[in-house]
Amino acid sequence: MRFNLSHLRNFGIMAHVDAGKTTLAERVLFFTGVNRSMGEVHDGQATMDSLPEEKTRGITIASAATTCFWRVEDGGESFRFTLIDTPGHMDFTGEVERSLRVLDGAIAVFDAVAGVQSQTLTVWRQADRHGVPRIAFVNKMDRPGANFAAAVESMRKRLGARPLALHLPIGAADTFVGVVDLVTMRALRWNDDDETHRPEIGDVPEELRFEALAARERLIEALADADDDIAHAFLAEEAISESRLHAAIRRATIAGRLVPVLCGSAYRNAGVQPVLDAVARYLPSPLDVAAPVGTHPETGDAETLDVSENAPFFGLVFKTETDRHAGSVAFVRVYSGTLEPGAVTLNAGRDRRERVSQVLAIHADRRESVDVARAGDIVALTGLKHAVTGDTLCDEGHALLLEAVHAPEPVVTVAVEPATRADLAKLSPALAKLAQCDPSLRLGTDPETGRPILGGMGELHLEVTLQRLTREYGVEVRVGQPCVAYRDTIRREATGHGRFKQQNGGSGMFGEVELVIRPLPRGGGFTFADKTVGGVIPKQFMKSIEQGVRDTMRAGLRDGVEVIDLAVEIIGGAYHVKDSNEPAFRAAGRLAFLDAAQRAGLQRLEPLAAFDVETPEEAFGLVLGDLSSRRARVEEIGQRGAAKFVLAVVPVAETFSYAGTLRSLTRGEGTFTAQPAGYAEVV
Repeated sequence: MRFNLSHLRNFGIMAHVDAGKTTLAERVLFFTGVNRSMGEVHDGQATMDSLPEEKTRGITIASAATTCFWRVEDGGESFRFTLIDTPGHMDFTGEVERSLRVLDGAIAVFDAVAGVQSQTLTVWRQADRHGVPRIAFVNKMDRPGANFAAAVESMRKRLGARPLALHLPIGAADTFVGVVDLVTMRALRWNDDDETHRPEIGDVPEELRFEALAARERLIEALADADDDIAHAFLAEEAISESRLHAAIRRATIAGRLVPVLCGSAYRNAGVQPVLDAVARYLPSPLDVAAPVGTHPETGDAETLDVSENAPFFGLVFKTETDRHAGSVAFVRVYSGTLEPGAVTLNAGRDRRERVSQVLAIHADRRESVDVARAGDIVALTGLKHAVTGDTLCDEGHALLLEAVHAPEPVVTVAVEPATRADLAKLSPALAKLAQCDPSLRLGTDPETGRPILGGMGELHLEVTLQRLTREYGVEVRVGQPCVAYRDTIRREATGHGRFKQQNGGSGMFGEVELVIRPLPRGGGFTFADKTVGGVIPKQFMKSIEQGVRDTMRAGLRDGVEVIDLAVEIIGGAYHVKDSNEPAFRAAGRLAFLDAAQRAGLQRLEPLAAFDVETPEEAFGLVLGDLSSRRARVEEIGQRGAAKFVLAVVPVAETFSYAGTLRSLTRGEGTFTAQPAGYAEVV
């Protein structure tokens, strides 16, 4: 079925692990008619968790997409949804990053007892970075200790968000039966025994009427602060219709000024239909978000894409997989134009032509061949030989590069070696394919032993990768102990000079570079700038100089440790009309950087993890003492229901086997989650 762009919604579901994200996704598939039954995470039957490792562990590891359709209320407009269910565990945060890059909106799921948790902070910041509008769903309102008001307040305090409560819960924990819709001022109640799972709509309970009227007044006041139309109506004391409120909430959501908040219990099928209505009403279509901007691969000139089926084709590869039958499968967000099977596209960053064999609609691990992909679609393509995550596909006559997908830096590494001689030939190609599909994996080589080194986002990330290595590629390996992925940075500003000259008879090679390096704050990454004047180095050689610097930083200056968080400025140099070329300036850039780094001095950095630990009160002292012994910096201590919690920043080197220690200290009742927290100097 073909839909107008304004009726498309590309959105993801994001949350802290165990907030009920995949359960909500399964209910969405059921209520939109995709599935006839509801898959349950705890039974290993969730449609969106299709990997064996996901079914076994009960967590989402790889993001999964599906398409479904929804009609707002009875007789309302129909919408086409493309939903991506993302992982909640910190080790797979790269999957969330890649998904958010191509989504127009998101549902953030919160636990009604815990509120904002550590991984919530991470995914929220990722969504902020990509400018993704959100609605929030406070889930598990039937849990003991559920507190809707506290969860909303935690969004305000810990996320810096401006939550807009659209619901008032009717009861909590074992008394939770439904919600008051503050826009329509109707009560929606769900009956566990009703097989249709439709809400019973009625009047606001008398005992909640005063509280509901006050909550609606707060809703309108918040909207008046964010929307001029409601502000004028509010000041003029006009009656404000439901449709006018819906329109204002939509404008404020898309602009990122407010976050609508709903509540319910996905497991009990309560509150899911209002969430689907909110996706259609408040989240943006492809036409409502800023049009992507591409840059010309040679000139660097920027150009804004026309988000239309009639424009030239542009798509971004945000994920790749290796399929046993179809070979390489590229997941692509189509931003403009159309694409048909058999079409030839340009891989703009690699200057390679790519022929598309099939265009596939996606439903988790099932795919269906379609005749065309249009602007706004998220599809899978087969037949591409060179495309990897972050590549731009486009019409051959319209080469532009879209912003690539960011891959987080690994924090843990392990050495791997083949278990048998038969595994030796298969190991490197298999690791390369896994790393190509998951850019948050990094491959390296131990400089002393020559063994492959695999880097990832945590112990679980590497454990799952090695399980897939055996299951998908039949490679058995022996694995060393996990090691910390340390980094180096420079201590001070310094100038360096590099001159590369080579003469082998005939034309030679010549390049000369003078540069300045400066330290950046932690997390500052890498910046490169051309500050030369007078054409001492032609502009076409700047990319080669930058590449030489980047290669040297990646290879490391001591112990093979990568160098991060610095700025490089090219301030001078020289070239030869005949002998200067790209390889010569790449070598000169490397030599200049080495010279500057020697003068600047190096500082070793270690990765940190932000811990969120929950423990029974009687074990709190033991847990706190153990964290102290691990060089933890405690940032907050508090109470969540009957449990105590500690928020602390811990060096990754001190976190190995923490799960077992916590179980021992708390007799199996303690839980913890962690997320990357940057780097700090080793003292």
